[in-house]
Amino acid sequence: MSRNQAAAVALDRTMSDESQAPDRRNQLAADRTVFAAERTYAAWVRTGLAALASGIGAKALLENVVPEFLIIATGTILVLFSAFCFGTAVWREISPGPPPPRPEVKRISPYLLVLVNGFLVLVAFAALIGIWFGDTGGQGQ
Repeated sequence: MSRNQAAAVALDRTMSDESQAPDRRNQLAADRTVFAAERTYAAWVRTGLAALASGIGAKALLENVVPEFLIIATGTILVLFSAFCFGTAVWREISPGPPPPRPEVKRISPYLLVLVNGFLVLVAFAALIGIWFGDTGGQGQ
């Protein structure tokens, strides 16, 4: 049973008792807040991955099109932006602001967020080193 189905069943149970209706609405609002925070986290990670792929691809795609310093600058900015996005994703998920009523749904573990996004930041910095010092295609052969 999905989270939404479980919430609907729980809502049907509690709505039968009208005295609990306002508390249940607050509970559902808290659950929606958790889901919104997860969507925001996913958007930051998606943006970071797109920037990382663009930064890595810039070196290959812009070769022989623009000067080397511009390729390195473009790749550097995109990869640094991706690292920023990965860090911001964790920060926004861990500290979402004033606490709503306690939700019924479980939040993603902050340790897991730090672990996964920390790895992505390391990948971003590895890509940055590759952009700065990597082979530029056929020149190293």
